[in-house]
Amino acid sequence: MNLVVQGAAITSADAAEIARITGARSTEQLGARAYRLRGAARSDGVALWCGTHSLDFAWVPEGRRFADLRLLAMDMDSTLIGIECIDELGAIAGRGHEIAAITASAMRGELDYPESLRRRVGLLAGLGEDALERVYRERLRLSPGAERLVSRCRRQGVRLLLVSGGFSFFTERLRQRLGFDYTLSNELEIEGGKLSGRLAGELVDGEVKARAFREKAVALGASAAQTVAIGDGANDLPMLAQAGYSIAYRANPAVRARTNCAIDHCGLDAVINLFE
Repeated sequence: MNLVVQGAAITSADAAEIARITGARSTEQLGARAYRLRGAARSDGVALWCGTHSLDFAWVPEGRRFADLRLLAMDMDSTLIGIECIDELGAIAGRGHEIAAITASAMRGELDYPESLRRRVGLLAGLGEDALERVYRERLRLSPGAERLVSRCRRQGVRLLLVSGGFSFFTERLRQRLGFDYTLSNELEIEGGKLSGRLAGELVDGEVKARAFREKAVALGASAAQTVAIGDGANDLPMLAQAGYSIAYRANPAVRARTNCAIDHCGLDAVINLFE
């Protein structure tokens, strides 16, 4: 088993200490901010050391390489981008605190996701559709490292799936902007230039995300080992469970506990180092 450790301020001394803790047989530097420790033995001391030094770490089976990947899927809100779009729409509608509270509870897995989404969308009833463009233009920002990760996938022929409980207005613009191969998300119903407070079509929840991931993997002829999924919330867990390698990005503890690794300090491009 290999151990990849990375962070903005990582030093060779950090890598040497973790190698000592794990009994790694060799250490390789991966660019300026990451190290791979080959033949490392799992140790509770790794999490303690990395947590103290603001480093991310991941246990990666020997032989996993980026060039072998066929499918990488990720969530949108709070993963590919640094906001929850529905929270931003809620703020414009003057219902921000109510919506944010429901969002936070749903992401912790305390509320049934479909019902929580319907409740939040209902609070947007009457909001002008121009608020969608305003959020995209003024508030939406890509997460650090997102463009580099997507670019690497495209160069290597890894198909990209953006699957979200968020809204198609945003996923489609990000597909065009970044070059995602596939998207799946919820459609807001609009009547007379205003949000009706309802969704149109099938509601995209955790199970629908997982189904889309499975279908794309099968269509591509990808084995589990050739797939990666990235997410941050409870509604991503079914999809993450389908992936050969699952990554929690800036996620809550419940999600981190059920994935192969967590990225808490680095950007999304840290995923590249896992498979170099």
